[in-house]
Amino acid sequence: MKRREPIEIFSLSFLDIISCAFGAVVMLILLAKNGEQGEYQDASQVATLIRDVNSAEQTVNGLQQALSAAQAQLKAAQALGASNAEQQKALEAQVARAKDNVQQLTDAATGLEQTLVERERAAINAGKALSRDDEVGGIPVDSDYVVFIIDTSGSMKTMWPRVLRTLDEVLNNHPKVEGFQVLSDNGDVLGGSRLGTWRKDSKAQRNGVLRGLQGWNGSSNSSPVEGIEAALRAYSRYQGNMALYVFGDDFTGSSYDAALAQINNLNRASSGALIARIHGIAFKRNMGASPDMVKFSTLMREVARQNNGTFMGL
Repeated sequence: MKRREPIEIFSLSFLDIISCAFGAVVMLILLAKNGEQGEYQDASQVATLIRDVNSAEQTVNGLQQALSAAQAQLKAAQALGASNAEQQKALEAQVARAKDNVQQLTDAATGLEQTLVERERAAINAGKALSRDDEVGGIPVDSDYVVFIIDTSGSMKTMWPRVLRTLDEVLNNHPKVEGFQVLSDNGDVLGGSRLGTWRKDSKAQRNGVLRGLQGWNGSSNSSPVEGIEAALRAYSRYQGNMALYVFGDDFTGSSYDAALAQINNLNRASSGALIARIHGIAFKRNMGASPDMVKFSTLMREVARQNNGTFMGL
């Protein structure tokens, strides 16, 4: 019978298992101890942490809301900027159209002014015929006695050739008159003739007047009122058969009403009838209309209207 070998309880394998088990127990003890000494094991500390987390979440929510509001404002600003840009473009287009309209109106006004000048020039240049019409181009030429009252100031002398040409054309509208005379705007008579006398109408007399006017330097205060008054006083006996032509570019008087009232008073006979027709011819300088020229035109337009005359600008 074979003999069994004795069994060894404390073999190497057994010791290995025991060592591993013991090590595992030690590890568990260490882990359990560390867990008991953890930082957040206390309930008050956990509550504080929760409050901090909630506060942080609220802060984040507030920041998100602020960000959303800022984004909304940015979008509104961008939309407003786009709208302003569109409005600016629309306004620029309107300004451009307005400039075009102004230019068109300016061109039209210039054309109308030129047409008016040409028509007025035709009106006083239409009397080349040997016989006289009662009315030429809207200017009555039915008077047998004609007085020219001409502003002889320096500003008129700059346009003197045009003034003389216009005088010649007006005379041609009256191929034959009983008498005519030329005064300065102060009432001085051309050539030293006596106020109240007439020049006998003839070709020689007309040519002589034009030659005399070329070098005439009569006194002037750039106001037609004195010359009109002098003519009405000196020639009042030719009531209803006389015409005054007033040439000028300035009125230096201070009152339209006073000047108009004085002229109208002198130009009425005791019966209330007009003594003379009064026509006004305004000369515009190349530099444009001055304030005094506007005043002259304003005065003479109303004088002509109230005294059965015609006003024109050249």
